Amino acid sequence: MKKMGRLVLGVSGVLTLWGSAWAGDAERLLMATTTSTEATGFLDALAPKVKEVLNIDLQWVATGTGKALELGKRCDADLLLVHAPDVEEAYVQQGYGINRRRLMFNDFVVVGPSEDPARVKNCSIEEAMRRIAGSGAPFVSRGDASGTHVKEKELWRAAGFGNEFAYPGYIETGQGQMATLDIAAQRRAYALTDRATFIKFGQDPSRAASLRVLVEGGEVLINRYSLITVRPEKCPKVRAAAAEKFTDWMVGPQGQAFIEAFRVGGKAVFFPDAQGPQ
Repeated sequence: MKKMGRLVLGVSGVLTLWGSAWAGDAERLLMATTTSTEATGFLDALAPKVKEVLNIDLQWVATGTGKALELGKRCDADLLLVHAPDVEEAYVQQGYGINRRRLMFNDFVVVGPSEDPARVKNCSIEEAMRRIAGSGAPFVSRGDASGTHVKEKELWRAAGFGNEFAYPGYIETGQGQMATLDIAAQRRAYALTDRATFIKFGQDPSRAASLRVLVEGGEVLINRYSLITVRPEKCPKVRAAAAEKFTDWMVGPQGQAFIEAFRVGGKAVFFPDAQGPQ
């Protein structure tokens, strides 16, 4: 696995030094991406395919979208794979990224204990958020500016609550999605998650019975992922040519077929979504 690990986050220059450890004939490409692409095994499956077809040595840091974008701003990544469209658009408009391309999608779901104390099952997402808050039931948030956290705040606002909304049962973990789901299971709490990570979560028999999907469906819960190349004018050492080659392959027929074929426990977790430049 060619991942960099979370310990390097916030240490200026470390990512560049790590890159030399895999020197060889292949072009190196460092991607800052979300926890869902790593937790599901998607990147572990993708890296050897990219090496075989493109002769690119794909390396990555898996973190929340907000931190991934910051890595791009600091010139500590060549490419971003993220999932917060409004934040991505602002990032590009501010001059930090180029060649933003839609890549794939899945959806967000609200999960919680089977007893469902706030009685949200089959409610609309807006009504579900209101019932959770009104009941005082525990809700576990990533609280980390990730794409999931951005979506969660959007859902609270749509339900009539403020951007910094919190209540006594509200818990922020500051951690990735899998760790947040583990805390939700321990607390018998509700949480928002991407479905891909939740499917992976459920592959562990010790976790499978602890949480269930209670609210799902609708355009508002679609979870879109995009690729963004770090702007070379901001970061002269960015490997823009390798990023462009990788992006073109991922949004092309072979990359989209790879996404469609990828499975976790026999289930599709990402779906092709390529479009033209944005």
